[in-house]
Amino acid sequence: MKKDIHPDYHIVDVKMTDGTVIQMKTCWGKEGDTMTLDIDPTSHPAWTGGSTRLMDQGGRVSKFKKKYEGLGF
Repeated sequence: MKKDIHPDYHIVDVKMTDGTVIQMKTCWGKEGDTMTLDIDPTSHPAWTGGSTRLMDQGGRVSKFKKKYEGLGF
């Protein structure tokens, strides 16, 4: 492996949206810096399950249901 070509890998504090702080190893910033997140796994719908309601107002699902509504599925 070549010397001095890899970035510095160090520990930083990561502040979540709810205020909790965790420590992670990263190449971002400098040792001891604090990264403040706007979106994280505790608040984003992709990780929390989001809304189970289908948000299709007059879109493809509605057109499909209307087209086949008389077949009794």
